[in-house]
Amino acid sequence: IVNLPDFRLAQIMIFAIEEINRSEMLLPNVSIGYQIYDTCSSRMSSMSATMGLMNGPEFAAGETCNGQSSIHAIIGETDHTASCECLSNRKDHPSFFRTISSDYHQSRALAYIVKHLGWSWVGAVNSDNDYGNYGMAIFLNTAQKEGICVEYSEKFYRTEPEKLKKVVDTIKKGTTKVIVAFVSFIEMGLLIDQLNILNITGLQIIGVEGWITSKSLITPKSFQVMGGSLGFALRKINLEGFSDYVVKAFWETAFPCTQLKGNSSQYVINCSRYQDLLALKNYNEDVPEQRYSSHVYKAVYAVAHSLHSLLKCKEQEGCEKGLTIQPQQVVEALKKVNFTVKFGDRVWFDRTGAAVAQYEVVNWQQDSDGSLQFKSVGYYDASLPPDQQFVLNTENIIWARGQLKVNKLFQCPGDLLSNAEKNKCVLKAVEFLSFTEVMGIVLVFFSLFGAGLTVLVAILFYRMRDTPIVKANNSELSFLLLFSLTLCLLCSLTFIGQPNEWSCMLRHTAFGITFVLCISCLLGKTIVVLMAFKATLPGSNVMKWFGPAQQRLSVVAFTLIQVLICVLWLTISPPFPHKNMKYFKEKIILECSLGSTISFWAVLGYIGLLAVLCFILAFLARTLPDNFNEAKFITFSMLIFCAVWITFIPAYVSSPGKFTVAVEIFAILASSFGLLLNAFWIVCSFGLLKPFFNLFYNAI
Repeated sequence: IVNLPDFRLAQIMIFAIEEINRSEMLLPNVSIGYQIYDTCSSRMSSMSATMGLMNGPEFAAGETCNGQSSIHAIIGETDHTASCECLSNRKDHPSFFRTISSDYHQSRALAYIVKHLGWSWVGAVNSDNDYGNYGMAIFLNTAQKEGICVEYSEKFYRTEPEKLKKVVDTIKKGTTKVIVAFVSFIEMGLLIDQLNILNITGLQIIGVEGWITSKSLITPKSFQVMGGSLGFALRKINLEGFSDYVVKAFWETAFPCTQLKGNSSQYVINCSRYQDLLALKNYNEDVPEQRYSSHVYKAVYAVAHSLHSLLKCKEQEGCEKGLTIQPQQVVEALKKVNFTVKFGDRVWFDRTGAAVAQYEVVNWQQDSDGSLQFKSVGYYDASLPPDQQFVLNTENIIWARGQLKVNKLFQCPGDLLSNAEKNKCVLKAVEFLSFTEVMGIVLVFFSLFGAGLTVLVAILFYRMRDTPIVKANNSELSFLLLFSLTLCLLCSLTFIGQPNEWSCMLRHTAFGITFVLCISCLLGKTIVVLMAFKATLPGSNVMKWFGPAQQRLSVVAFTLIQVLICVLWLTISPPFPHKNMKYFKEKIILECSLGSTISFWAVLGYIGLLAVLCFILAFLARTLPDNFNEAKFITFSMLIFCAVWITFIPAYVSSPGKFTVAVEIFAILASSFGLLLNAFWIVCSFGLLKPFFNLFYNAI
């Protein structure tokens, strides 16, 4: 069976060679010869033919390749496309050139056409070979940058029916109706057959030059599922003289059987195998659709121009004779060719050995008389300025199911999400730590429980205010510490509930100021312990330098610094409510943006600085006599405090959504409870157990 498109490409190669051999300008006294091999669409046959051409007509001893060949260039076969981006690697393919552009451009153009039409929800299918895999990888990367969502990306190869079945099932179950098919001609034929069998219609297919203009694929049956297909194709070129050549000159000059006349038996013996070809002798209606013919024509002329430069040809003097041309010389000469063919296209190769990207956008349409055709509806030309490279005439497009109206998909706004049917935008779920959910209720309980417990301790302290243990415990700073701890525990409530402008500003500043007040009191108590010990030494009057007035002043001074930091924060860039739509696609996280992150970390850093200072002083005072052993408990308090907040930082950064707020509240509650229990449990236990001890003593 004759493959007509491939036969035409063989004819165009011969046509170009004969045209060059007749030329008096290009290779005036040199004739180009050729050999044509039929690969039968087989990779092994293709490789065998290529190796045979590279090796030469004779084998060396032992039937090994001798590496000697009179062939200067090989025009590659059509079944294995030359457009794969994988062939752009000059390290792996240093002698490869192509008159077609790399699929890098076509893949990106596919994403641009999808973006241009306003589609943001597509499916993707590709051939599982280098052509499809490289092309699809570039498309997916570009689509992501352009904001196009890909529902699925499937691939299969012509010898894998199970994978093909999986692809079809995925398309059938998918919600998108727009499919980008970076598929080779043979795989596309198999895919269309399966879509027809399952009667899967209404798909808007976006295709590539490998299949989009294949006459054998556009049939009344395939049009039921493929009608309205849109894609990039190689441009149609009217090659002057070729249409007449295929019906006359070719058969008279290049075909062996038409020369045999007279002996009919000899004709039957020599030409019976060419009967399929002879049936095409007077047929040329397909010639205008041969979109690859111009590329073969350019390839032959590119080789001729490289030989022209190597043979130092001149129009009047001819070409130098006796020169031995090595293949590498042809490679170097091809890098420099720059000429214009008779139909106006300029031919040159970029650094990857490829030509400039020029595509026609075609649309599968049915004419008024019922005939099926590929209608041009736009173009992509990378040689033009960026704002002129892509043109699409949407008013001329017939869409899937024959509709003139675009089956348009659009991207939902940030706070909306497409529904299950992908035909409507609905509100995204909103998430924040609320008072009514279990986690919120638990945190509120512990916050109120801690505040209540602190109030009870304050009442107990007040009732024991005249006892020696309370007086020794610096009652004034202790009451101030209990007050600040109550505020710390209650400020955690500001983190719960839907964030608003005021709650966002209050929660972080209240937390920062109350904790500094708390640690300032502990720092004051620690300094008092150290000063009291110094005061017991003979001749020391150090306590007059840190009496009650100085203690109050130090607490106010330390706290005032934090107040100033918070005021600057609220003035320059205060916290504000923010809808976080980046962390989860399906829901919105309502949170408080920090505004100035530097201010936030300054608040935390100042608290940390005071905590470390308090810990160091308490640690130094831990070995003082038992009368002043409060420093030991302050040391434990600050150890717990520092451990909680050091753990908080990585947990805060890595926690998602409302759990970020929960981690912050937990850190506030844990550190507050740690300070409360360590600073006051001795005094409280003595106050609560004293009546029991008195009763026991009286009984004895």
